[in-house]
Formats: sequence, C-alpha cells, structure tokens
Amino acid sequence: MLGFTSVEIAYPMIADHQFFATCPKGLESLLLDELKALGAEDVRETIAGVYFSGDIKKAYEVCLWSRLANKILMPLVQERVDTADDLYRVARAIDWTQYLKPSGTLLVDFSGESRSIRNTQFGAVKVKDAIVDCFRDETGERPDVAKRDPDLRVNARLARGKVTIGLDLCGESLHRRGYRKSQGEAPLKENLAAAILMRAGWGTSGAQEALLDPMCGSGTFLIEAAMISADIAPGLMRTGFAFERLLNHDANLWAELREQAQSRKRKGLERELPEIRGYDANLAVIRAAEENITRAGFDDWLRVTRKELREFVKPTHKTLEHGIIVTNPPYGERLGEIEAMKSLYRHLGERLREEFTGWRAAIFTGNPELGKQMGVRAQKKYKLFNGTIASELLLFSIEPQYTVQNRAADVDAPDADSSAPVALSNGAQMLVNRLQKNSKKLKSWRKRSGATCYRLYDADMPEYACAIDVYEGVVDGTNTIRRQVHVQEYQPPRSIDEKAAAERFQEIQAAVPVALDVAPESVSFKQRRRNRGVMQYEKLHEKPMGELLQVQEGNAKLLVNLWQYLDSGLFLDHRPLRLRIASDAKGKRFLNLFCYTAAASVQAALGGARFTLSVDMSQTYLNWASRNLAMNGLSESRNRLEKADCVKWLKEAEQKFDLIMLDPPSFSNSKKMIDVLDVQRDHVSLIDQSMVLLDEGGVLYFSNNLRSFKLDSDALSRYQVEDISAATIDDDFSRNQKIHQCWRITRR
Repeated sequence: MLGFTSVEIAYPMIADHQFFATCPKGLESLLLDELKALGAEDVRETIAGVYFSGDIKKAYEVCLWSRLANKILMPLVQERVDTADDLYRVARAIDWTQYLKPSGTLLVDFSGESRSIRNTQFGAVKVKDAIVDCFRDETGERPDVAKRDPDLRVNARLARGKVTIGLDLCGESLHRRGYRKSQGEAPLKENLAAAILMRAGWGTSGAQEALLDPMCGSGTFLIEAAMISADIAPGLMRTGFAFERLLNHDANLWAELREQAQSRKRKGLERELPEIRGYDANLAVIRAAEENITRAGFDDWLRVTRKELREFVKPTHKTLEHGIIVTNPPYGERLGEIEAMKSLYRHLGERLREEFTGWRAAIFTGNPELGKQMGVRAQKKYKLFNGTIASELLLFSIEPQYTVQNRAADVDAPDADSSAPVALSNGAQMLVNRLQKNSKKLKSWRKRSGATCYRLYDADMPEYACAIDVYEGVVDGTNTIRRQVHVQEYQPPRSIDEKAAAERFQEIQAAVPVALDVAPESVSFKQRRRNRGVMQYEKLHEKPMGELLQVQEGNAKLLVNLWQYLDSGLFLDHRPLRLRIASDAKGKRFLNLFCYTAAASVQAALGGARFTLSVDMSQTYLNWASRNLAMNGLSESRNRLEKADCVKWLKEAEQKFDLIMLDPPSFSNSKKMIDVLDVQRDHVSLIDQSMVLLDEGGVLYFSNNLRSFKLDSDALSRYQVEDISAATIDDDFSRNQKIHQCWRITRR
C-alpha cells in the first residue's frame, strides 16, 4: 500500500508517489501539458483527469499553480472489490491514524456503483465505518463526520470492479480561486475560463495583445487573463487546502512555496499588463465584476463598463493592432430564447467583422448551432463541457468580408426571378399602370428617406380594394437581398357579387408580379372572404417557417414575416412616430404599451433610451420582440419585455417613465383579457392611467387606427393635447390620411 510510515516523518515516499489530477471533460490534454510544464513526471492522460508522479513538494506546487485541475488526489490503495464487505476490508487496512487526530473530523466522497454497492451514499458509509473502526481499534476514540470543512477528506472511486481510495489534497475544488463572491446567472468556472484562454493562445504569442469581452458577466475571463499575464498562482487567494490539516503536513515547505509565488506575483504586477476590458449591458453583473476584480487585486488594471453589444467597438485610446475577443454569450433554453439568440450571434458576427479586422476571437457556447449564425468561419473547434452541458469553443481569425447592407429598393429594377411576360386583362393592366405610376411618384421620397419598406397602393382604384406594401431586406440568416410584396385584400362590400370579387382578386394576383418585376412566389396574398362565415386570411404561397426578412428603418434592423400572420410584424404607417421616438429618447425611460413586436422600443433604445419596457399579452409577439432587440445588439436587461394584459397592468403599475407610447387595438376580446377593450369607450381611462406613470416633463404619444374614432377632448382637458396626426403620416400613406390618428399629450 502507498502511504506514510510514521507520523514523525513527513511523506517519506518523496520520489515516486502517484497522484491524480481531475479536470472537466475536454481539458485533459491541456492539463497534461500544464503538469509537464510544472515538472511532473510519468504524466498519463485519462478521461476527466491526468495521472502524474512526483514528491510531495510537486503535489503542493500543482495545487498552488494548476489553472485547470479540479482536484489533486493522492491514491493510497487500489484493489478489486466484489462485495460491500470487500470495500470495508480494503478501507480498514489503511492506517488512518497517521493522517488525522482521533478528535478530528472527516468526510468521504464516494463515486461509482456495482451490483453489491448500489448507491454512493451506501459506499461512503462503508468507507466511513472502516475509518472510524480503525481509530476505535487503535486509540479507543473516533473522529466525527463533518459535511463542511472536515480535517480529512477521503476520496473513493469504484469503477470496473476496482476501488481506489485516497486523500483529497485540495478540499474545495481548485476552480474556486477565492476572488469570485459575486457572479451572474450562468457563471463560467474559473478553470474552464482559463482553459478557453489557453486554447485561444492568450499569453503565448509574446506580443502585447489586448483582450476584450463584450459580454463579460462577472468578469471571470478578465481576471483569469490578468492572472496569466501577471504570472499569479491561482491558489494564492484560497483560504486553505485540505493537505494543510494532515498530521504530516510540511508547513515549512508550504510556506516556502507560497513565498516564491508571492515574489513572482510582485514581479508580475510590476510589469505593464496588456489592455484587458469587459463590457456588459446588465448593470448588476457589471457591479459583480467590479467586486470580483477588486477582490482579485486588479482594480488598478482591469476596466468594466456597462455597454450594449451594439456599442462594442475597438478601443481608440491607443493603437491596438493585435488583440483577441473572448466571450461566452448566452445561448437560451426555450424555443423563443433560442430564436432571439440567433439574432444576437448574428449581430456579434457583424460587430467582429466591422470593428475587429485582423483580430482573433474565441467564442464559447453551450449551443454549437448558434455559432453558425455568426457569418464567420471558425478555424478551429474544441468540444468542451460546461458542467454537464456539451459545449463548443470556436476560434476565429477575423478577416475582411463582404457584408450586405440594406439599401432603399428600386421597385422599377427587375427581379432576378421574374417570370416571363404574361397576357393581362384590361383591368389587371390598369392596376399595373397605377402601381408603376405610384412607384415613380414615391421614388424621390424613398431615396431621400432611405425607406426600404413602404405602402405602394391603398385601394386607389375602388374596384381593386387592397393594400400593397413593398419590403426589401436581407433574408434572415443569409446575405441574400430580396424584395417581397405584401398584398392584403379589404373586405368587399356585401353589394359586390362574390364571383366578381374573386375575379378582381385574380387580376390583382396577375398584376402585382408584372408591375413590380418580382417572382409570383415573392408576393404574399392575404384575402378576406365571406364564404366560410368569418373573416379569414388564406395563404396562397406557403413559405418556410423560419424565413423572415430583415429590413432597415432608420438605424434599426427589424424582422418581418409576410407569410404566416395577419400582419407583417411592422406597422408601416407608424414609421414617422417611431423615428420621432428615437430622436426623443436619449436618456429617457420609455414605456411601450400594446408593444406588438417592440419596433418602437428598438428605436428608442438605439436613440439612447436609458431603459425601455415593452408590454404585450402575446408571447409570440414578445418572442419576436426579443429577436428584434438581439439583432440590434440590445440586451433585455436594459430593454425589458413583460407579458401582461396592458389594461390590467396599467391599473397596478407604479414605475415612472419619461416617454410613453400608447397604441391600443381598436377592439379586443381576447380570452387572455379580463375585460373587452373598446378604444373609443376606454381611451380616456387608458390615457389617464398612462399619465399617472408619466414623470414630470414627460410625453405620452397616443395613437389608434379606428377611422371613426373621436377624441374626448372635454374629458382630457386637464392635459395639453396636440394632434400630430398629419406630422406622423409619410408620403407613402398620403393617399389615406385616416390610416391613423396620433396625439402628443403632456401635463399642463
């Protein structure tokens, strides 16, 4: 049996004792290289760990200096066990009195099982009984069991019929350095963070590189990077190691090794450290990172700043030709979250290409599929585990790449997929002529405004009663620019024969692709019919569930879907109001009621809003809103989404806002609502309740699209009410001045 011969002589088997260093799966080869660098001998890699040999000084050094290991175990015996009695016998044969006083405390960590040892608790009790009996037989006393902070920690592993029993030299896992008391929601263990930095080549190039983390959380990457650069032993801050309580611990040797590490730390901190910065949109985790950085002693070197991902740019205070971005973005768990994360990863890829050409990047994700959304090809990939989560580390060299920018579309330009000319009826040709005329009329406005989505036609010819909207953008997840058209038929009057209405709609279907030079499959037709007793949309062209169009409005990227829902996800008539909100929002707290897909909130956030809150009862719309935020590099910590009935929410809310958008539906009797909402009947109470939340000097924008709506000016006379409808209707809606009504409301 490997062990000690007496209490008086500390670790007599100095030269050839075998140890086992455990680590997270995927780090074995890195740990092997680290142990070799620390002077360990007979190094051999296995699953989730590495065996090595050396004297007790080497074991102390590995505990102090390993950045990758979880535990350092010193095996005392390994034997085959077929029964629980065999397990007891093997454990009882060890002389435990040379490691622990009878008055001390112990804890047994047991892993593994067999046919006779069915659970870890039973195995741990058997080993504990053997240790206690050893003390009773030798001294007449017995140690107590302590679940926390024991004097002796025993490790027993049962695998393939063999048990290995030894000493845990560490106590708490080595990843617990001692600097991290505060952490975010999904903390990355310190040794995994160090491994990612090593895989990324941090500290090995010899050049003075910068390191940036755009989603730094509690700052683990930053602190581990600084510790590597300053040559600081990761175990220096720990309160203690389990081996310090062993009876034959060599305190003088340990003090000498610690002093050597302290000396190296002092020299390391005298050098100029590389630029290391972290950013995060969540103020709470920034505060946590600051606390951790201070506790680690790097508050004079490391900087963290509250910043949205969209603001992530290369530092300009000094010339930085080389650097590395290392980050662990969120990866979502539910479907709605994952869809939003796709947009986030896409935005991250854009920031890297636009700002960090020539740099390197290391992206660690618990959802490897999300890495494919970045639009940058990974040069290397490493399979790792974050706890039990199979993860992937993606390494990039960021090179200049062509990036598609949204542009204002010329509907007069031919579509590559245009079909051959077709014969049109006289009526269809009339509609073609009208669409082309409208297109030319709007052309100068579109170029001036940069509008990529606009209304081209709105029942200009009564016999062709429909709205036709043009959208141009990038197909979500690709660099493919497409023009798509959204056609919505208005409900025909009952005086119109159903057959005649159907024929007119067929003429619309024939005219639109010809007039706009687009393929028929790029046109979404939505038709209201009476033939089934209810108003219903029928999809004539089915599109893939995932195909969305990313369009540009001002500085905002927004997702639209022309195929699956009643509306596209973007009310085009509110474009001027949203852009007005963007210009008003700097430093403001913005509330978006009945937010739909939160396009106004995106505009407010991009305009510099301090905080936005978007409220809607539809989870579908909120998931959509989440994707819109993520696609613009906007976090939900500063731009919160809340699922609620706005009518009920307004009665209970207390938070104050500087800017509010109130755009209720004309009528709603959703099952999710407590009461029926009628905007004509309820608008005074909705405005009153919204004004309660409006802070001094704030502005409420109230809008609705009920054509018969009349504002109750007398009931609202206590407010300053300004009708701004005309100012919120762009050129593409000038043919229909009643598309919506809008008021700017403030306190008198």
